[in-house]
Amino acid sequence: MNCFCWVRGEHSLGPIIAMDELLLPGSLGTSASLTLRLGQTIFSSASLLFMSFGVEFYSYTAFCYLVTVMGLVLPWSFTLAMVDAYSLCAKCPLRQPGILWIIIMGDWVLSILALAAACSTAAVIDLLLQNDGSYCPPKFCNRYQFSAAMAFLSWILTAASSLFNLWVIPSL
Repeated sequence: MNCFCWVRGEHSLGPIIAMDELLLPGSLGTSASLTLRLGQTIFSSASLLFMSFGVEFYSYTAFCYLVTVMGLVLPWSFTLAMVDAYSLCAKCPLRQPGILWIIIMGDWVLSILALAAACSTAAVIDLLLQNDGSYCPPKFCNRYQFSAAMAFLSWILTAASSLFNLWVIPSL
């Protein structure tokens, strides 16, 4: 089964072309997008796991914020990874401008939230470590640092997904 779309030409409707010709790497429905989404899912779940191993994360607002944001990024990325996998299996990428705008805005908002959470977590960890580690045992601080690093990696992939999908909008 092949997906086709109408492309506007000089006349009211131009020729029918295959959707494969309109695909940009990293846009929704491509293998690169699936890879980005799986990376987001892996990094956000790793960030959540490493933050949750430290039972004392609820003592700091920045750590709670990171857990909340990564808790939002995880289902968002996993759901869109399933959409990408379905689009690849069906060989029919999703190219509806309204849905693409919702996905772009969701990625954009979540990437800003993830950046803010990762930065605030890294700043709190830095402050805790500057006090000769008296407020943060090394075992917990290492976990928190790793969690912040995973949040930064998740942010990079979420921002990239948003930009790749924004790049597709003019071609629709």
